Amino acid sequence: MKILMVLGSIILPILMLYFESLYSKLRNVYNIFIVISLLVLGNITALSVYQVIIDQEVFMTTIHGIFLNPFFLITGAYLGGYTIYRLMSLTISEW
Repeated sequence: MKILMVLGSIILPILMLYFESLYSKLRNVYNIFIVISLLVLGNITALSVYQVIIDQEVFMTTIHGIFLNPFFLITGAYLGGYTIYRLMSLTISEW
């Protein structure tokens, strides 16, 4: 599973770059997805912290439950892949 995650973080951004070179409109789609992902990720985080404060729970032990939320994991994974894709795109354009 670890190898799959590492390979995915390398292969996904390369595929994103390749498909963007074929279809320039995909850049807009990637940007829309990252805005949605950041909104979802931020809202899940804020609501989880808010719930911890309201329930007066121990922050360090309770907040780790956020990692069980599949939406948090999916949007976080896309954020990581998108960041690598943008860094690769920037590097290529500056060459």
